[in-house]
Amino acid sequence: MLKQRTIKELVRTTGVGLHSGRKVELTLRPAAPDTGIIFRRVDVDPIVAIPSSADVVGDTRMASVVMKDGVRVSTVEHVMSACAGLGIDNLYIDVTAEEIPIMDGSASSFVFLLQQAGVEEQTSLRKFIRVLKDVEVRQGSGANEKWARLSPHDGYKLDFFIEFNHPAVDGTMQRATVDFGDITYVRDVARARTFGFMQDVESLRGMGLARGGSFENAIVMDEYRILNTDGLRYEDEFVRHKILDAIGDLYLVGHPLLASYTAHKSGHALNNDLLRALLAQPDSYEIVTFDDLGTAPPSYVRQMTREWAQS
Repeated sequence: MLKQRTIKELVRTTGVGLHSGRKVELTLRPAAPDTGIIFRRVDVDPIVAIPSSADVVGDTRMASVVMKDGVRVSTVEHVMSACAGLGIDNLYIDVTAEEIPIMDGSASSFVFLLQQAGVEEQTSLRKFIRVLKDVEVRQGSGANEKWARLSPHDGYKLDFFIEFNHPAVDGTMQRATVDFGDITYVRDVARARTFGFMQDVESLRGMGLARGGSFENAIVMDEYRILNTDGLRYEDEFVRHKILDAIGDLYLVGHPLLASYTAHKSGHALNNDLLRALLAQPDSYEIVTFDDLGTAPPSYVRQMTREWAQS
């Protein structure tokens, strides 16, 4: 049977927020079955707990931000992606500021923390959201059109296409497919970093964004080339990071998906719109569990053993 999972012990780290530039301490704590993933602002009194849910996403400018009673936790997508990739169902994520630390700009630091804490299998069955029919959202038109779709699939697969019209990006693969049944999240997804353009830095900082960005936590480009001396980690790192983000954004629905996700130039806002559109159509999905591994999706059966074998 596929059971829920948490971590064995508390782990913590410190870093800076990509957008706020503020120092923050992050603590990951075990949680009981059926708790879900809960963000907690422990620097406010009383502590504010924000459960992972599509309807608590209140801001999607350059990051996914969860909010409750005016209290925010920003840039949650990378740690959520790591939890999805390693099959963590229940977890408390405590932060001492309004933003999750950016670390190296990927999910690899969060993967390391989770593996350091160890996995604990719990007594309750893992709950999945199985998509029963196509759900799609679109934005813009013509060359500016963006869209994202969820379709029925016995597993979890993501297919993403980007288009930036920039020499450094155009010189790499701009479409990638990640199938949880074929890939290893730790090796094939987790190390893909966020990226940005020097010409956008001033305007973003004027909006209160990207204040903690640096060559240490992002791929940085000028008008023509990548400025990081160490180059790319994957030949398709740009689109692979968009898949990493999408995995985190979609995990905010509260359960792992049994679906195929296809997207064209999507981002945090459209990903959240897609989840809201899915939940608004009760006939488009069902909640399922698997008490027999023989009937469970092979991709998730492999994931629950393969990823932790690397720790």
